[in-house]
Amino acid sequence: MYAMPQTPRFDEYGLLLDPMDWSHELASQLAQEEGINELTPEHWRFINTLRAYYYEFQVPPPASKICHDMAMTSWCGHDLFHSCLAAWRIAGLPDPGEEAKSYMSAE
Repeated sequence: MYAMPQTPRFDEYGLLLDPMDWSHELASQLAQEEGINELTPEHWRFINTLRAYYYEFQVPPPASKICHDMAMTSWCGHDLFHSCLAAWRIAGLPDPGEEAKSYMSAE
């Protein structure tokens, strides 16, 4: 029997409950909901680096590290996504915990 794909489910912070539901199309949709009309190559580099770091270490990386690795200003996460929590949400990563969310959402 063929199983229909499920609609992604989110928690109260807009974070995916199951990161396996993430796709490039979903990321683009979430970005539009955040007011980002198009994900540029810089956005995708940030997203891919964020996802790779998380899946290797199981913790959020310092956004400034990603920005440094991308040879951008230390606030590039905010410049690209308005907040690091928005970047985390668009990257389809799970709830990083209360402490991480508090510093990720700082403007």
